[in-house]
Amino acid sequence: MTELGPLALVVEDEPQMLRFLRAALTARGFRLVEATTLAEATLAATSHNPELILLDLGLPDGDGIELTRQLRSWSRVPIIVISARGREADKVDALDAGADDYLTKPFGLEELLARIRVALRHARNAGGLAGPVITSGNLRIDLDRREVKRDGDVVHLTPIEFRLLAYLARHAGRIVTHHQILKEVWGGGSAEAHHVRVHMADLRKKLEDEPARPKVLVTELGVGYRFREED
Repeated sequence: MTELGPLALVVEDEPQMLRFLRAALTARGFRLVEATTLAEATLAATSHNPELILLDLGLPDGDGIELTRQLRSWSRVPIIVISARGREADKVDALDAGADDYLTKPFGLEELLARIRVALRHARNAGGLAGPVITSGNLRIDLDRREVKRDGDVVHLTPIEFRLLAYLARHAGRIVTHHQILKEVWGGGSAEAHHVRVHMADLRKKLEDEPARPKVLVTELGVGYRFREED
């Protein structure tokens, strides 16, 4: 018997884009539920329990960001926004609302599939978080022992550097915004975005082969950062 593929909810009101996503995903074994309005998407999300949501923001009866907020009140299903809105503010709003990733139209199919693979892989981990040991290239991060190694050698990090690295690594592959980092790593308070930039620069000097051209701790301009997994 053929194993059923992941169930994806595609929320898109543009017919051409919907046809493209339908053809691309079904050819790769996905099962689809489709919605063209916010109301349809809300009903589908609650009745079909999808394993992934691809979400357009500009819907005829509302904004996809509001749907993201609603879903995050009860579900951790991966949400990848696919939108024509390319402004940094829109990306930040969607990610802060709880989206896992954001792709601006037009985008390449391989890029979309790569983002989907990352989202599904991390959703399979307990609580949507990575395990106690995370690796990327020559880096090895042991969360339980609070130990970081580069090429087998222990790297000494300050407490705030380790908290920052651990938060990014737990959400590997996802964009995390400055607001999310400040809330989760610093606990809000008086810290500001420039504190994140300073500590990120210090981390890159300790962990990246070329700090000026980082391959693991990647900047998402105007939005935040992404911990990029490497084999």
